Amino acid sequence: MAGRDLRALFSTNSDEIGTSEAFTDRGAQWRAVAAALGEHLARITGEAFDVQDLEAPRRNVLVFHGLGGIGKSTLSRKIEAALTDPARRPAQWGEPAWPAAPRLLPVRIDLARSAGTDFEHLVLSLRLALARTPGLPLPAFDLALRRYWDTVHPGEPLEEYVRRRGLAARFGEALPGQARTAVSDIAQQLALPGVVASTAGQVAATLVRSLRERRENTRALAGCARLADLLDADTDLESLSFYPYLLAWELARLPARKAVVPVVLLDGFEDVGDRTHRDLERLVQRVVWLMPNAFFVITGRSRLQWADPALQGQLDWTGPAAWPHLTLPASPPVPGARTAPEGGAASVGDGGTGGRQILIGDFSPEDCDDHLARRLTAADGQPLIDPDIRAVITVRSHGLPLHLDLAVLRFLEIRRTRAPEPADFDHDFPALVARSLQDLTADERHVLRAVALLDAFDVPLATAAAGMSHDAPALRLAERPLVRDNPQGLWPYHLHALVRSTLRGADDLTDDRWSEQDWQRAADRAHTALGGQWAAAAGGRSMLVGCLRQGLRLARDHRLDLGWLADAAWAYVSDSVWEPLAPPAADTAPGSGLGTPAEALVETLAALAARQREHRTHTADRLTRVIDSRLLPADLTDLALYYRAKAHRDLGRTVASREGMQKVAAGTTRLAPAARRGLAHLARLDGDFPTALAAAQTLGWAGRQHRVLGDLWWVHAEMDQAAAAYEAARTDAEQHAVVGERATAQAQLAFVRAFTDPARAADDLDLADRLLTGLDLRATTLTTRIAALARDAGTPGDSIPERAAALDAEVRASGVRAAHTTLALAVCFHHAVLDDQAALTIAVRDLDQLTRDRDYAYYTDIAHFMADLPLEYPSPARWFDSPDLVRARWRHLVTARRTHHGL
Repeated sequence: MAGRDLRALFSTNSDEIGTSEAFTDRGAQWRAVAAALGEHLARITGEAFDVQDLEAPRRNVLVFHGLGGIGKSTLSRKIEAALTDPARRPAQWGEPAWPAAPRLLPVRIDLARSAGTDFEHLVLSLRLALARTPGLPLPAFDLALRRYWDTVHPGEPLEEYVRRRGLAARFGEALPGQARTAVSDIAQQLALPGVVASTAGQVAATLVRSLRERRENTRALAGCARLADLLDADTDLESLSFYPYLLAWELARLPARKAVVPVVLLDGFEDVGDRTHRDLERLVQRVVWLMPNAFFVITGRSRLQWADPALQGQLDWTGPAAWPHLTLPASPPVPGARTAPEGGAASVGDGGTGGRQILIGDFSPEDCDDHLARRLTAADGQPLIDPDIRAVITVRSHGLPLHLDLAVLRFLEIRRTRAPEPADFDHDFPALVARSLQDLTADERHVLRAVALLDAFDVPLATAAAGMSHDAPALRLAERPLVRDNPQGLWPYHLHALVRSTLRGADDLTDDRWSEQDWQRAADRAHTALGGQWAAAAGGRSMLVGCLRQGLRLARDHRLDLGWLADAAWAYVSDSVWEPLAPPAADTAPGSGLGTPAEALVETLAALAARQREHRTHTADRLTRVIDSRLLPADLTDLALYYRAKAHRDLGRTVASREGMQKVAAGTTRLAPAARRGLAHLARLDGDFPTALAAAQTLGWAGRQHRVLGDLWWVHAEMDQAAAAYEAARTDAEQHAVVGERATAQAQLAFVRAFTDPARAADDLDLADRLLTGLDLRATTLTTRIAALARDAGTPGDSIPERAAALDAEVRASGVRAAHTTLALAVCFHHAVLDDQAALTIAVRDLDQLTRDRDYAYYTDIAHFMADLPLEYPSPARWFDSPDLVRARWRHLVTARRTHHGL
């Protein structure tokens, strides 16, 4: 299947290097061709098919589109070869299911500007391809063609034109002779004098009169309903575009043994015209419409718009009724969005879901490696490019075949002087910029560069980032194949990854290239536009997170002022959801410090989100780095201070935590109430419950008063009061639409009910799990897992110790000390219910080790209370009641659970 790669062949002096033009399997595209051709053949051989029906919808087109360098022309050539000779079809493509008759006749026509194809060339190519079939007379078309040629090209023999344009070399020289014979034969039928000397015009005029008068000597051609009208019309290019109707009619009347179905492969369709000038496209579309018994495989950079009703007047046949297979999916979120699958074929028989417009996707990593391995080979047949180099090229290419081709040439260039290394291919190619921009208008190029700054965009965002006053360039760009779409995305469009990285990273040698100031101004416009979209979203969480992700990267990479990012950061924190926000790491030297407020804010928010997955030590260290940089304004510095203090508290660093909370609580920033709550928590950790209670009663909603009260009541075994407090906390969170706080309050409610009512706790846990869906709250999730253990405590046969051991590993990885001690307390509850003294002794000892440094020391007291064990060294806790009353309540929970299980 592989031919010679001449570019690679002439890039080296070595005659021992194999340079195959590797073709990577496009099996999905072939399956689309095979399925569509099978449907086409079944339709045109059916009794209901009428080639002269000019109103029936057309289903004879299959489109492959994709950006330059993706392999469309190669695919077109391989399809032609596979249809011409089954032996040249790749084995992995499989045997097609269509019947042996009628015979398929592939005709590939290159429409690229470099091929010099015009409309006459296209029509002659179709007729010449049919001329290769012996005994295939097409007199009506040939007469019309001869008349056209004699009129439009007086004095220029058709034979000479065919030879000069290179058509004779490809298709043979039968057409001129067949055309002369057709004119002569018709003249003889009409009994014209001087048959040999008769001109095509004379014959046509006589034939028209005979047809209109229904003379017997024109019976053979009388079935062509519009032949007379075509011969009577002005002889010009417009008339020529209707002559394929004659070809279709004559093909349809051939006997079955001679039946031929042209499969016309039109490659380089992007050069037929643009979105404004469609003169040539209109002529080509007529050929497709007037030859419904031929099948057309069109390859180009953009999808066909023929099913768009808005083109009525620019083309002859438009709209979904005319081209049901070329329609877009229903209701895209933005005009022009595409959803054809990349790299695969949609169903071709869906009757109107756009299944005949297939976006050719990038190579898979496996295909890239296979392509590179076969492109260059050593004398022994082994791949010349080492696997580690192929791996780097594959990653950098993002699957784009053009990048692979350029990398192969770079490999040969470097090999002239030294052995290539993987680092040589961590490289962008300026040629990719030129290929990406060559088909775009100046305005579209301007928009393209602007959106290269964005991860994703919509038309308004693209227009604003480009600083343009009208949407048309962005709308046109959105239809280009280098723009991919995701209709369900927050922004529906994104650039092909390699095109985007190359635009930003390669040396741009184009005439209208941007300066660094141009890039900076565009980044500022894009940043401002993102802020406007967030403000207009009126509290939408997904828009907030999306704008933050893009805005943070723009501000960091282009050293922009924080602007709207400060308010957006507070909005992000307020919901306690913690979606990951950090953009990809910037290209900074290892160990370099923070240099701008944007970098400091990125690090702050990244640390807060990552603490749901990292040990709290990392959180504290990252926030310390931010605080020490002194880059953030006062309120955002308090944000870092507060969450570092929380991390210190989780790690058991009580002194450092209290110091941080006091600094924030003494101020007037938005986190002052939360810091006062933090001080109440610290008092609770220390066992100073009266102080914690006094502080809690002043917190209000901003300080999460009800949740803090619930935390105080449950350690006293006042589970009903704790449950009421957590329910109130959940209600407050619902009223304020703070989803993270709502889930946390519900998890705590499930935890306290796990000690008193296992059945009701199961319902509470189910609700907590549903409220946690889509949220990244590690500590709260751990709370639900511990609550499930407490709910099942004392259950005969339940593997509580094994479940607790597995959970303990997760708790240790989090660094959340509260979860660690609470888990140990739940284990003590289980063993106390079972009255397993040996296991209980070990569990209490482990708990004592965890709380020996004073924080949570009263948990050891509670463990003794549960088991009704004497407490030789009580903690310094200041209980609301006497320790005996607290002991009695905890012991009652144990005995009630024993009764529940019948122990």
